[in-house]
Amino acid sequence: MKNILSSLLPAVLILACHLKAGAQKPSPLIDRKATVETVNLARNLFQLSAGHILFGHQHATEYGHGWYGDKDRSDVKSVTGSHPAVIGIDLMGLSGQPDSLIDKTIKDLQQNVSATYDRGGVTTLAWHFSNPASGGGFYWKDSISKPAVQLIIPGGSYHENYKQILRKIAVFANGSRGADGKLVPMIFRPFHEFDGNWFWWGKAHCTKDEFISLWRFTVSYLRDSLHVHNFIYAFSPDNLFNSEETYLDRYPGDEWVDMLGTDNYGDFGRDGRYNLEAGIKKLKIVSDYALKKGKLAAFTETGLESIPNPEWWTGTLLKALKTEGLRLCYVLVWRNDVRSPIHYYAPYPGQASADDFIRFYKDGFTVFEKELNGLYSKRLTLNVQR
Repeated sequence: MKNILSSLLPAVLILACHLKAGAQKPSPLIDRKATVETVNLARNLFQLSAGHILFGHQHATEYGHGWYGDKDRSDVKSVTGSHPAVIGIDLMGLSGQPDSLIDKTIKDLQQNVSATYDRGGVTTLAWHFSNPASGGGFYWKDSISKPAVQLIIPGGSYHENYKQILRKIAVFANGSRGADGKLVPMIFRPFHEFDGNWFWWGKAHCTKDEFISLWRFTVSYLRDSLHVHNFIYAFSPDNLFNSEETYLDRYPGDEWVDMLGTDNYGDFGRDGRYNLEAGIKKLKIVSDYALKKGKLAAFTETGLESIPNPEWWTGTLLKALKTEGLRLCYVLVWRNDVRSPIHYYAPYPGQASADDFIRFYKDGFTVFEKELNGLYSKRLTLNVQR
């Protein structure tokens, strides 16, 4: 059982003491027509971040280590008894294939996000977007890829093609409803890790102005032309920054972003390299700017492949997340592959770090799905007795 006050009292009351310390109130979402449930989600995430953090896992309920498509299953639930509070899915299937397959993908994704919403959890959307102007997929390949950003922004030769792709995303978003009939709020995180060069939207393949134009058009077309009002928009470079100035190098502006994030595997054990001090510094840059602007902040991707360090969860990740003054609403680790014996980022039963992950789960700071009650309402409570 978690020995913390939040097992007994509404989270909004618990967090009042944190907010008294001078933490700024959240700014309005950039979509002034956002649904009530989306506004409530953003406000509750902001409040929760003052004293807790939600745990997330990419593709958690779609598949896992050695299994695929099992109902109400996740590797995280198999270890802890609860699904992650945040579940990541990907919009990569909404372009580059026949309409019949896109339509099926939309229905499958809608079922996933509706089930997560009905259980009380949160969905975040990644977008490994295949190059719409050439082959090469979402990665940049020198011999194949075209610099598509300049081609899909307004005035580009593939702009109408891009608008058609966004219309598919709108069909998905505007058809995602819970059992209560409400549109499901989602955190949309397009063009992630743009400061690297591995994706075709990366820094080497478009100018700063082109990237900002792409971001602003994407948001405005979805929000203002396609009437998608259940997205929270997240900005998340990789870890290639060391100051607020470099973090904001391609920032489209406060009026175009709801959530500030970063992806960081490199400082948290990738290839055996640990630089926790650097990782914490970068999280603080994100958190401090977000709090200054009344924005949400999150650790949008991290993890250690195969988790060979049996105390990584409490000795590395939780240690960083508990840094004084750091305020993040969620942390998400990457997926568990179905077939690969080594490509997984959350433990499964019997995995070397499973016992430490249970300690991470039981810590009063972390929040998992079954503890959330009313995240989309004005009466959020945490049920954190374990």
